[in-house]
Amino acid sequence: MKLIIPMAGMGKRMRPHTLTTPKPLINVGGKSIVQRLVEGISNVLSEPIEEIGFIVGDFGKEVESKLLSIAEKIGAKGKMYYQKEALGTAHAILCAAESLKGKVIVAYADTLFKADFSLDVSKDGIIWTHKVENPNDFGVVKVDENGNISDFFEKPKEFVSDLAIIGIYYFKDGEYLKSELQFLINNNKKTNGEYGITDALYNMMKKGTKFSTSKVEEWFDCGNKNATVYTNQRILELEVNKELIADSSIIINSTVIKPCFIGEDVKIENSVVGPHVSVGKNSVINKSILCNSIIQNNSIIENMNIENSMVGNFAKLNGKPSKLSLGDYSEI
Repeated sequence: MKLIIPMAGMGKRMRPHTLTTPKPLINVGGKSIVQRLVEGISNVLSEPIEEIGFIVGDFGKEVESKLLSIAEKIGAKGKMYYQKEALGTAHAILCAAESLKGKVIVAYADTLFKADFSLDVSKDGIIWTHKVENPNDFGVVKVDENGNISDFFEKPKEFVSDLAIIGIYYFKDGEYLKSELQFLINNNKKTNGEYGITDALYNMMKKGTKFSTSKVEEWFDCGNKNATVYTNQRILELEVNKELIADSSIIINSTVIKPCFIGEDVKIENSVVGPHVSVGKNSVINKSILCNSIIQNNSIIENMNIENSMVGNFAKLNGKPSKLSLGDYSEI
């Protein structure tokens, strides 16, 4: 099994955090978004992921090294591919053409989920979905009486289905997918100015490919600050029975209200932290109250009362109560 993860986007809706850190490497509940994605997909497979193709922009060697280590942790080989222009989802996936062989899963890097199924790899193709209350905001699929997908709709104005496409796809034949993606490029087949994967899926379906759905129990968004803070909350709730406080952390005259993630070598003094707070390694919390927030690595927070906030790496805060979205290396 091969896993393809397009992640070359700039993450503009998550600025300032993505000015220095690619969005998929932002930590949620103590792990990067992309690591959680890889582990989540691996958990629903009956066979191992042998190779992961990461499709990136100009992220630099340090980021690439982190991505390769994520692949190594599950016993897979990591490969780097590059998308130099943002020409659409089909174009992005085709950047990893060398890996489009055999059984393939394509997963967008900010798609986190909770699922309780085993993927049926005997199917031609499977599109992962989640039932939503506002289908007009999403790409949705319609299924026939046999459970196969009969049509695709992008943000339908009238109700046709409430099964939203979450951005994870399984293909039994990666080379066939590659040929259909290449067809779009070769024939300049665009939708809204881009080469879209949905056009390739539609063409494959019309040629006889039977796509079914796998429905996830929950779908977590990491598109902006508020959504990511909520995702952090739900992940901590789901992992409440795990040991999330590092042995090397130092907690003095303070209260930690679970669920919280407290990373390696964190120091918390004269503070109340939680619930739903993640604090990255080497950070310091002093004389502060924190709830429902994400603090990344190596940051210092003193004399603060914050909630519903994200604080980046190497930040320093000392002041009045706030709701914040503060990027790396910032100081207040």
